[in-house]
Amino acid sequence: MRIAIVGPTYPYKGGGAQHTTELAHRLSALGHDVVIESWKAQYPGFLYPGRQTISAPEGLPYPKTLRRLDWRRPDGWVTCGRRLRSADLVVFAVLSPVQVPAYLGILYGIAGKTTTVALCHNVLPHERKPYDGPLMKALLKRVDRVLAHSAQQAALAAELTAKPVRVAAMAPHLPSKNAEKSGQVHNNLLFFGIVRPYKGLDLLLRALPDGVGLTVAGEFWGGLEETERLIAELGLGDRVELRPGYVAAEDVPKLFARADALVLPYRNATASQNVWLGHEHGVPVIATRVGALADHITDGVDGLLVEPEDVEGLRKAIERLYADPVGLRSGVRSVDPEPFWSEYTAALLDS
Repeated sequence: MRIAIVGPTYPYKGGGAQHTTELAHRLSALGHDVVIESWKAQYPGFLYPGRQTISAPEGLPYPKTLRRLDWRRPDGWVTCGRRLRSADLVVFAVLSPVQVPAYLGILYGIAGKTTTVALCHNVLPHERKPYDGPLMKALLKRVDRVLAHSAQQAALAAELTAKPVRVAAMAPHLPSKNAEKSGQVHNNLLFFGIVRPYKGLDLLLRALPDGVGLTVAGEFWGGLEETERLIAELGLGDRVELRPGYVAAEDVPKLFARADALVLPYRNATASQNVWLGHEHGVPVIATRVGALADHITDGVDGLLVEPEDVEGLRKAIERLYADPVGLRSGVRSVDPEPFWSEYTAALLDS
């Protein structure tokens, strides 16, 4: 089968680009002729406050990649669609409604000549704007089918389109780490990734017990000054290290090596790689019961689960961790990606 994936890949960074790349590799390994149609300019800077690209790849780049799409050139979107008429399947990696105008232009060029799928990382953003719903509705009505990463997201998609919606759990797309188990206790926790209000960093700061430190590593999409003020207000300046900015792949192992646990105090979530990321680096994960986070944690074995927006419950979970930090770490196992990818590609290709 000739398959085109439209979405970000290296030199774009982050989970979406990594997923697009790994998906291309996986489909190619199944014997399909796969190309990635990617971007030379994906978003205007004011719509993406973080750093968009990186100089070194996060994993193995996919060789059959075209980087011709440009947010400033709608004529190029239509041209891309005409080029993709010869494909048997076109997969749109949907990370944000900001992508929708370009995707609609590509669909206009395709003109119904091939099967199209919207692969929705999030059907709608966690923090929504008035135009998000109409844009996503316009896209999902024009593709042939939708792939969502959870039943909750599939139900949300079904509110926007009558087209078939399938569900496949997000498959792991992580670099192999093979972390060694350590008996050392660092009295330090890790909050990792893009910092946005729905991820609950403020809750974690309020829950941090005496004597426990915290490293916050990731790009702040606003709120850095508010976070600094909260740290000062809570008297945590000597225990909280802020490392704002994108964390390069080669620096990630060092962060996890000095953490006793990864903490994900999210207010809401869909699918996330971060539980697997923590386990791949040999550390337990404390997370809220939102989205798919709880699906990958066995409470009391390789992590701890708490209710969202429960500061006291989060504090008690951290104290429970430090009652036996080595014991909880001993239950951590790396994820086997093969079963996940087998189910994922089958759901994507199922006509």
